Amino acid sequence: MRHSSPATRIVQPYGTIGKTIAAYFKKVNDEGGINGRKITFITYDDAYTPPKTVEMVRKLVEQDQVAALFQTLGTPTNTAIHKYVNQQKVPHLFVATGATKWDDPKNFPWTMGFQPNYQTEGRVYAAYILKNIPDAKIGILYQNDDYGKDYVKGMEDGLGAAASKLIVLKQSHEVTDPTIDSQIINLKNSGANVFFNVTIPKFAVQAIRKAHDIGWKPTHFLNNVSSSYASVLKPAGVEASRGLITALYTKVVTDPQWKNDKGFQDWVAFMKKYYPEGSLEDDSNFFGYSAAILMAHVIKQCGSDLSRENIMRQAENLKGVELPFLLPGIKVDTSPTDHAPIQQERLAKFNGEYWELFGELFDAFRKN
Repeated sequence: MRHSSPATRIVQPYGTIGKTIAAYFKKVNDEGGINGRKITFITYDDAYTPPKTVEMVRKLVEQDQVAALFQTLGTPTNTAIHKYVNQQKVPHLFVATGATKWDDPKNFPWTMGFQPNYQTEGRVYAAYILKNIPDAKIGILYQNDDYGKDYVKGMEDGLGAAASKLIVLKQSHEVTDPTIDSQIINLKNSGANVFFNVTIPKFAVQAIRKAHDIGWKPTHFLNNVSSSYASVLKPAGVEASRGLITALYTKVVTDPQWKNDKGFQDWVAFMKKYYPEGSLEDDSNFFGYSAAILMAHVIKQCGSDLSRENIMRQAENLKGVELPFLLPGIKVDTSPTDHAPIQQERLAKFNGEYWELFGELFDAFRKN
């Protein structure tokens, strides 16, 4: 009944999310299902290619006749199916991308986001820069698509009138580019002392490493999308990654402070039993587990009415739901006019071992 598209090649690190979700639904079925019903979870690989996404999603909707699409991955790929799934009136839930446009119930009532949106995150970094870096000269590297531009808009909106003065250079790259080395060199040469790094894991690794290799030491903001220790910080090199700042809404699996946290311990037990080959150092596995818990929560709320209309109605009626991977104080809330389930974040700095939280909880202005 559900669908995730764990992508290969360029976004290989995210593939594990779909595997975790599949493992979670196996656990659910082993325990008797939800309201007496078993979950059929179908997943196809779209290779992070929008035309392939369209083909796979049409198959799911028209041939497999799924009740809902769930955790479809990526901004360009979800953009390609956005209109289609809304025309077909298929719940398109908790998409694995933080683009702001998934929270548009007026025009796309069947689509709902999951993580805090990219513009919110960009504004968090902007607020920190304005308050703490008076002589900021900001260089931005971003992917040349909706995902990258969304983050940049959040940063520019957050900086307000100061944006044109503070941002000294913007460098874009295509997802098909082999490297981003020349962009990093350009950013260093611009005199930027603040680096806003808006990249997916493959390019984040390159950017962190290249900046380190050429001796460029700006205050480096890394988008949450690429904050995984296992997929990014470790491959880039722990020394090169030290001092990076990101915005978090989740507990980080390598952070020792969560060792005795029940939600964390339950996830570890689940991984050992249902997905033993999955890494306990990869936050993507905690992410997938928690997303699946939320989907199961929606199905449970549906009772015996598993029509697409009721699945959507229940997804729009989540009040103060706690998920095991969310930081304390952060809860899931939705309504028919609010399709952004999570809207709070905190800043964290990589100390060489884990992301260390600092500062207060940043709460985006929640719509009522």
